[in-house]
Amino acid sequence: MTNSINTPAVPEEHSVLANAIGKVKRHVLPLFVIMFILNYIDRVNIGFVRTHMEHDLGIGAAAYGLGAGLFFIGYALFEVPSNMLLQKVGARIWLTRIMFTWGIVATMMAFIQNETHFYILRFLLGVAEAGFFPGVIYYFTRWLPGVERGKAIAIFLSGSAIASLISGPLSGALLQIDGFGFKGWQWMFAIEGLASVFLGFFVWFWLDSKPHDAKWLNREEQDALVEAIDQEQRDREALTTVKPTIGKLLKDRQILLFCALYFCIQLTIYAATFWLPSIIKKMGDLSDVQVGFFNSIPWLISILAMYSFAALSGKFKFQQAWVATALLIAAVGMFLSTTGGPIFAFVAICFAAIGFKSASSLFWPIPQGYLDARIAAAVIALINSIGNLGGFVAPTTFGFLEQTTGSIQGGLYGLAGTSIFAAILVFFAKTSPKQASLLTPPIAAVPGVTVSKSN
Repeated sequence: MTNSINTPAVPEEHSVLANAIGKVKRHVLPLFVIMFILNYIDRVNIGFVRTHMEHDLGIGAAAYGLGAGLFFIGYALFEVPSNMLLQKVGARIWLTRIMFTWGIVATMMAFIQNETHFYILRFLLGVAEAGFFPGVIYYFTRWLPGVERGKAIAIFLSGSAIASLISGPLSGALLQIDGFGFKGWQWMFAIEGLASVFLGFFVWFWLDSKPHDAKWLNREEQDALVEAIDQEQRDREALTTVKPTIGKLLKDRQILLFCALYFCIQLTIYAATFWLPSIIKKMGDLSDVQVGFFNSIPWLISILAMYSFAALSGKFKFQQAWVATALLIAAVGMFLSTTGGPIFAFVAICFAAIGFKSASSLFWPIPQGYLDARIAAAVIALINSIGNLGGFVAPTTFGFLEQTTGSIQGGLYGLAGTSIFAAILVFFAKTSPKQASLLTPPIAAVPGVTVSKSN
């Protein structure tokens, strides 16, 4: 029979593709994880120097909150254009540019002298970083088939979890450096920013834009990768009669709902990210190193919780219910943080972190299950950029409240209410597409985010 004649060729073809996929993962994934760690640290390290900047530069709570949030305005405005330029000029050039520019801007933070400098550089840091996350996602679409792409994204996203753990102790240790006319907070900005600049050199020499540019793949492996990815695209086009467009999807209420949900989730995450070190400092006479280690505790707890939620959501499938449960936990934790002293508030935020970090990773399978794969990357970039505007609203509001009322209690009440609202709203979200299409595997809900095999 013809099947017996073809059998020997199939394993050989699969072996070539499997070898190529393995080489791609080993070559680029560790680098992307390290890039994401530095990206996250340069974005949130101002939380550890707030009191230092207030003392040395006179940057008060309101100015700090506005400056922290301005990053996300620049990020949102330039994320989609940046991703379009990446597709035009190539991943190697554009991802290197992103690393260099964000590293330079992050380093310049060491030389700020007033609020205006702070505002300008935070906005420029957002502009510089824009396009990094969707750019890496796009890179995977050109190098890996669908199933393997989901696994790679999961490993890439683990960078944020690792960064959450190490940013506190690292920044606390760097704040102890003093000399050559620089203070600890200046050394922290300079060292962490220059690390990104130096990594940019490595990115330039290490990355390739297309499989056929990769000298570390032989010709058979290059062809196998390109053919597998092109075949997926042909399959997608065969399954749908109308190609979705960004314009049409922007009119889709589900897309707007996804943006609103992710915005609510990010509100709480960035409020905790930028204000937690200040809450910890009120617990007692703690050094910067001690504050850094205490800051890691909620994120460590949240990572363990995310793995648990991932296992449960995989076993008992109802994604909206799991997101709602996580959001309600966040709401309870944020509310309780207003009812006691600084130590109790810290414990309550540790509990809230179980919810808001789990909700963040539990959320992504919902839009990925709904979106057509051909437009998913662009819409995910849109959801990510709009959702990250929560990173502007939260610290700006908290800073204004502390400056005018001396307390952030009203903001914590607002976060609790927002989480409850989002927990209700999520039940209106759909997890299946309008029309049949071949979907990429959705990102599942774990801190590094494992891959779910079903929608």
